[in-house]
Amino acid sequence: MSSNTIISIRFFDDLVVRAVWNEENAKWWFSVLDIVAVFTNQNDYTKTRNYWKYLKAKLKKENAKWLVPLPS
Repeated sequence: MSSNTIISIRFFDDLVVRAVWNEENAKWWFSVLDIVAVFTNQNDYTKTRNYWKYLKAKLKKENAKWLVPLPS
């Protein structure tokens, strides 16, 4: 991480949502697993990870174009 990066912990309905601000790109990046946990109201990391793995595979199979890898 560069010196232009700010790490933030946010809470939504008592669930943690990790975020990173990248000054260079002027964008917030959020943890996909944390967002999935909020949407599914799931506190179990393993279940959240498995749900995201299933959903990502399904979206790839359907050729969903909105999945964008994070820049390095």
